[in-house]
Amino acid sequence: WIGKDEQPKLEPRILLEDPELSYHAKERVTENDIFDNRLIYGDNLLALKALEQEFTGKIKCIYIDPPYNTGNAFEHYDDGVEHSIWLNMMKHRLELLRNLLAEDGSIWISIDDDEGHYLKVMCDEIFGRSNFVATCVWHKKHTRSNDAKWFSDNHDFILVWAKNKNIWRPNLLPRTEESLKGYANPDNDPRGVWTSSPCHAKTPNPKDIYPIITPSGRVVMPPAGTSWRFSKEKFEELIADNRIWFGPDGNNIPRFKRFLSDVQDGFVPTTLWFRDEVGDNQEAKKEVKAFNNKEVFSTPKPERLIQRIIHLATNEGDWVLDSFAGSGTTGAVAHKMRRRWIMIELGEHCHTHIIPRMKQVIDGTDQGGISKAVNWKGGGGFRYYKLAPSLLKKDKFG
Repeated sequence: WIGKDEQPKLEPRILLEDPELSYHAKERVTENDIFDNRLIYGDNLLALKALEQEFTGKIKCIYIDPPYNTGNAFEHYDDGVEHSIWLNMMKHRLELLRNLLAEDGSIWISIDDDEGHYLKVMCDEIFGRSNFVATCVWHKKHTRSNDAKWFSDNHDFILVWAKNKNIWRPNLLPRTEESLKGYANPDNDPRGVWTSSPCHAKTPNPKDIYPIITPSGRVVMPPAGTSWRFSKEKFEELIADNRIWFGPDGNNIPRFKRFLSDVQDGFVPTTLWFRDEVGDNQEAKKEVKAFNNKEVFSTPKPERLIQRIIHLATNEGDWVLDSFAGSGTTGAVAHKMRRRWIMIELGEHCHTHIIPRMKQVIDGTDQGGISKAVNWKGGGGFRYYKLAPSLLKKDKFG
């Protein structure tokens, strides 16, 4: 595209703290409170350059929600710039973000159809096509827009790259109450609760068709057209290890006991993220209204959505970075999840939205979003930084 090879000459600028706008809890709530979070007010390209010296290779998770370039002029962003300008704007920032990413880190980018596929190809070039992880589809709206000219737009994408896919793995999603419903312990097995599955295989193996004698003395065979899943010797081992269930009276067709302690402690994430699991736009707007009901963003992200990303990508104490901070959802969620965070925002809503929101989070008065789910009581703090003025003076020759 036009201007792709032009590299901006960025002067590394110093970040200056303004203690008047920094904010910390008056006392520790827990021993693990984090106070060295950073809120940076200024152009994110210059701010990312300023972070390079201290944070190169240290950020575990980057989440950004850049302007989608939809052609709409949002109040807080110029969201309708010419295509090549948008690509240049993103490319320069993504190259700096890649430098900041830890070797076992990942970057997550919210986008929609307008630029999503161009962004995919550009990020493949920057992060390496082999490091692309997934396109997650977020169900952002459940109502149908009957005034749409073509299709009602009900989803966004979240594109995911690892810095090094060979070593990066997402954390497992926690098990839900629904997933635990099938587990019980009718025989008081000391190994804990279990569920059971059939002992026969649908694809028969002739050598595994043999009679089994139940504890009650009944002789059973595998159902017609099947065989047992195990060899005779293995079956005897499993019976001896109390891993075969013949029912409370010892008279039923055998079933294999699968203990909860034997299965992995959680779920591999899927690429479909439904609103009942991670929230939608309406939920996000309600969360933003709680700390600023005069200026509500048109496209905020719900705290549950960011919680999922941060859960999959990080552990407590890791650094999370958002260079398009918007209303501050990333910092709020990272703080409640006891991660270290850096947010960068150029708009005035850094002061009208983010600071009031983070003060409520730190004071423990923000009990919306994920607060109750993570038992958030407040604590910690952040430092507020501005970019120092340029140290270079242009002469008449530029």
